[in-house]
Amino acid sequence: MATDTSTVAAEVSGGGSGTSPMTQFEILRLKEFSLFGLDVSFTNSALFMVIAIVLVSAVMLLGSRKAALVPSRMQSITELSYEFVANMVRDNAGSEGLKYFPFIFTLFMFILASNMIGMVPYTFTTTSQIVVTFSLAAVVFIGVTIIGFIKHGLGFLRLFVPSGVPKIMLVILVPIEIISYLTRPISLSVRLFANMMAGHTMLKVFAGFVISLGVVGGWLPLGFMVALTGLEVLIAFLQAYVFAILSCIYLNEALHLH
Repeated sequence: MATDTSTVAAEVSGGGSGTSPMTQFEILRLKEFSLFGLDVSFTNSALFMVIAIVLVSAVMLLGSRKAALVPSRMQSITELSYEFVANMVRDNAGSEGLKYFPFIFTLFMFILASNMIGMVPYTFTTTSQIVVTFSLAAVVFIGVTIIGFIKHGLGFLRLFVPSGVPKIMLVILVPIEIISYLTRPISLSVRLFANMMAGHTMLKVFAGFVISLGVVGGWLPLGFMVALTGLEVLIAFLQAYVFAILSCIYLNEALHLH
């Protein structure tokens, strides 16, 4: 589904069908499949997730295939991406967290690629779907919890007991800490989903203004669209960064209990 001006123009000129800003988030079955009575159809969301994976894999493979002292553009992109995420993990989860670098790197690059692909005309933003972002957040949450219990055993439960607090206050603080911990996958997933959906919806609304106001009156909303598009590209990067850095912070707590 479309996510920008050119798509809106096509829809409006096509007779007004699908002009709602929310139609761009519809899940469409591209190939219907059923497995044991369950609908496992291949959808537009699945297609663009595959495209994101293939794109990231191609960039990484091409950039690392012929390493040189004077790097090519592709090699520079690969090395900068590697160093950026490695420093993020090292700074927020310590040297011990570097063993989980492949997971954080994959997570960051997948979200970044999905966000950026969604900025291209006639594409679909997979991270605008709560089921996708919640699945990613759930993997982080479950993985970090398992790591915490493997490393500390039942001592991992000390994470919910703030140090230096009067015992009488623990009756209140421990339940708050537990609730805060359990809501992490919700906050992590909703933050990414809401930002991507809101940005794309706003772009389509202003695109509709450009079409409806025409050549004379459409310049002002068009100017807003250009500014919003630049802002949305920045947000696409920032949301991938925030998701990855919060995952590193959660990992640090599981490894060091603080």
